[in-house]
Amino acid sequence: MGRKLRGLRGRLRYWFDGTMDRGTPALIGWLGLASVVLIAAVTVLVVLFTDEDTEKNGGWAGVVWMSVLRTLDPGTMGGDTGGPVFLGLMLIVTIGGIFIVSALIGVLTTGLEARIEELRRGKSRLVERGHTVVLGWSEQVFTVLAELVEANQSERRSCVVILADRDKVKMEEEIRRRIPETGRTRVICRSGSPLQRQDLELVSLDAAKSVMVLPPVGDDNDTEVIKVLLLLNSRVWKRRRPNIVAAVQSSPNLAAARLAAGDAALVIDADDIAVRLIVQSHRQSGLSTVFNELLSFEGNEIYPYAAGPLAGGTYGEALNGFELGVPVGLRRENGEVQVNPPMEAVIADGDEILVVAEDDLLIRRAQTRPEIVESAMTTGSGGESRPDHTLVIGWNSRAAKIITLLDRLVEPGSVIDIAATREPAALPREGLENLAVGFRRCEPTHRPSLEALGLDRYRHIIVLTDDDIGSDRADDRTLVTLLHLRDIATRTGSPYSIVTEMNSDANREIAQVTKADDFIVSTKIISLLLTQLVEDRKLYAVFSDLFDPEGSEIYLKPAGSYLAPDTPANFATVIEAARQRGETAIGYRRASESDTPPGYGVVLNPPKSAPLSLAADDAIVVLAETGRISAPVPAARTEPDREDVAAKASRG
Repeated sequence: MGRKLRGLRGRLRYWFDGTMDRGTPALIGWLGLASVVLIAAVTVLVVLFTDEDTEKNGGWAGVVWMSVLRTLDPGTMGGDTGGPVFLGLMLIVTIGGIFIVSALIGVLTTGLEARIEELRRGKSRLVERGHTVVLGWSEQVFTVLAELVEANQSERRSCVVILADRDKVKMEEEIRRRIPETGRTRVICRSGSPLQRQDLELVSLDAAKSVMVLPPVGDDNDTEVIKVLLLLNSRVWKRRRPNIVAAVQSSPNLAAARLAAGDAALVIDADDIAVRLIVQSHRQSGLSTVFNELLSFEGNEIYPYAAGPLAGGTYGEALNGFELGVPVGLRRENGEVQVNPPMEAVIADGDEILVVAEDDLLIRRAQTRPEIVESAMTTGSGGESRPDHTLVIGWNSRAAKIITLLDRLVEPGSVIDIAATREPAALPREGLENLAVGFRRCEPTHRPSLEALGLDRYRHIIVLTDDDIGSDRADDRTLVTLLHLRDIATRTGSPYSIVTEMNSDANREIAQVTKADDFIVSTKIISLLLTQLVEDRKLYAVFSDLFDPEGSEIYLKPAGSYLAPDTPANFATVIEAARQRGETAIGYRRASESDTPPGYGVVLNPPKSAPLSLAADDAIVVLAETGRISAPVPAARTEPDREDVAAKASRG
């Protein structure tokens, strides 16, 4: 019998412990039950043993009410009168109430603190619709957020949700410090790993408008991106799958990432885009500024515009058909994108015209055609194409790609020298058609070592960051190299252009004092591109064409090829002069302002009819078919002859 009793007691205790494990609601339930039992017991005892006091206080119902009041407020007992038994029972219910209410307050306080802590840790489920989800955390997140805030300024309300394996409060504090004003865009952080399926459910993916996968900081960042894409691809979506975009840092991982993402997601190759931008910019000063503006939501971007009344006409006729906005291409009804199509291409009813404008709401068609100043138009060729002489300072994983791609664009007989502390094992010399590759031993941060290179022999200089050291330290070394290069150019009068690769946009702002021609911050460029694609993934075909050497690219060509120098005209005349050459003009660059941030002399989408006069050393920003185009060679530069080319090819 005793053994059975002990077993029953053990089971009851186990059951009680199990209910207590359920947290605050279970504790509140037990305290409520204890209150009911106490009040009921006292009421029964009062009714049984104090008939006179019971009748005096309204019967059993009145006694219940008195017990409840004394349980909740001990001070109520101060005015009680009656017999000793009645007063004793009221004292018991009051003392019991003190313990129960105290315990209840403690339980509620603990539960509330636990809930607040859970909210602080960002573990609560989001209830939003039409929001943008950013998975991951890195320095790129601030560029992405700033761009999304800018893009959503015209929206009544918008929401960006960040899910990262970091403390929620610290993420919010860092965002407030870096982006103090978010306008109408609410930024919500959730703490969790994008690699965990249950954490992904915190951000309401089914109701999201778009999802961006940011590569994390550290080694194997592409591996984490691929795993997140696998999770998203294998997920069962309750509604239509949102627009998913991601980027990989290493080109060899692109195929695996696209396989993991499936057909519904868009994955871009960050490494390849950085290489293409370096190659294009090194031969055209100011190009990185143009791309920064087109990819950023500040200034001018590319928007689709329904053809409407322009349908039936040609693309060439539409170029001056807008009062605000400059056409750059067509998006056909079947989804095909044509950047700088043939001028005689006919615009169909269902087509969209791709327009460079400050905002889609600011695109406005012209009621009358702007005046064309034909007397100001010229037909100059833009200079003789000659072999290039390029110096690459430093070496990293992108250098070999830069050389290979550059070989496709330069004139035969061109030379490229690599200046580094040691000769790279992966230095490509075979299979090149137009480039001769040489090696010069150099310490990039050591001025005498740089001067020994004979910098006046080069037309273009590319400074690459070092992958083998930390990003900030690499940028510091790059900054020192730039200061030496600019001072040498100033002292010797060597007019070489400088294109610089940087890791951090903050370091780029510091390095502007060096007056380098172009800064390529690949992380920022990729962040801007991802943000554009999050808003409209169809723009991927446009930017792919602009970055692809096989399609139409952006060029900065001498203004004298379009307008007579210092001759009054307007930008409509520039557009017409470019149209006659099969090109699309979208802006210009003033050489006198090339060192002045933030635009560095670049003006996109200028007013069509406003007076415009350009100097001989200014440039026109145009979209044109790829070709080997060399800028006019300044007299101060020394061009390599054939013997020098052969000597460079055998050096190293």
